[in-house]
Amino acid sequence: MRRRNEDDSESPEDVDTTADRPSSGRFAGEIRDAVSGRTFLLIVGVLLLQLGFILSYVGAFHQPAPHRIAVTVVGPAPAAEPMADRLDDLPEEPLRARTGVDLSSARQLLTEGATSAVFVLEPASSADRLLLATAGGSAKAEAVERIVGQVQRERQRSLSVRDVVPAQPGDSRGLTGFYLVVGWTVGGYLVASLLGVSRGARPANPTRASIRLAAVVLYAVVSGLGGALVVGPWLEALTGHVVPLWWLGALLVFAAAAVTMAFQALFGVLGIGLTVLLFVVLGNPSAGGAYAPEMLPAFWRAISGALPNGAGTEAVRHIVYFGSHHVTGDVLVIAAYALGGVVVALLGALLRARREDGDPSAGAFY
Repeated sequence: MRRRNEDDSESPEDVDTTADRPSSGRFAGEIRDAVSGRTFLLIVGVLLLQLGFILSYVGAFHQPAPHRIAVTVVGPAPAAEPMADRLDDLPEEPLRARTGVDLSSARQLLTEGATSAVFVLEPASSADRLLLATAGGSAKAEAVERIVGQVQRERQRSLSVRDVVPAQPGDSRGLTGFYLVVGWTVGGYLVASLLGVSRGARPANPTRASIRLAAVVLYAVVSGLGGALVVGPWLEALTGHVVPLWWLGALLVFAAAAVTMAFQALFGVLGIGLTVLLFVVLGNPSAGGAYAPEMLPAFWRAISGALPNGAGTEAVRHIVYFGSHHVTGDVLVIAAYALGGVVVALLGALLRARREDGDPSAGAFY
């Protein structure tokens, strides 16, 4: 019988120790190897984002109701002031009615987007007039027409309705601006996320963060122009405003990307989830797309103008339909996100560089 040499003996590394482990223990070990604790927490985060998405969209859209939609009442003072008070005091406050100086000034308010409707009282006639701007939101205009129509039926008077600022023929129900803003914001946070995933979520130093931001500026300029061309000359949905839409889109894309980079600088890969929460879960349903902010529940109505999605949607509408009046506030909101994102991203990179001072790889570019 041949004796085993020492070289024939099995080393500890060659021994399959799992053979002696109970099957339940092997299965539990496989689970731990397949799904780490960090991965499990990420899955829980995805689940929460998914449920938040459903809650936010359904919560915003399942029961749209008008709330303090601006209406200007014009006519003889003895009739206009009581009518404005009547509309202003309707149950649940669907309208915010104010009297106008005269029809000319009230109509100017309508064409500049400062009011949503003009109710013209004509006591000498059997019918009064209602001037609308459906380009500012078809659901909102329909709500005003329905409410004023009910008041007229109670007064046993007729109502003549005219759409003074209609949506362009290619802009079905005035939704093009909303979808344009969605495309711009999605492009902004996707390009920043791609840079983070491919080259490290957290830039190692301010130089690398600056390089990424510079790259995003170029992307934003091209993306803004592309979106303006698609909805303008190519599809003829929003015509005649390529240049202002271009620069608004560039600012919006850069803001979305800068905010994403800021979240990544603070939280790493988890920052992408926070970006989705801000722009998709909260931003899109409150932006005033299918329903203007005045038609949304209180929470979504309150955050609409404070988020880039809502500010961008309103800015597009005012540029295209209302002579670019009242866009300054919306542009400042978007610019504030862009500036805040840049500052936080650079500070985050600076803090990381200081923590890793002395690392020989700290000077290499991603």
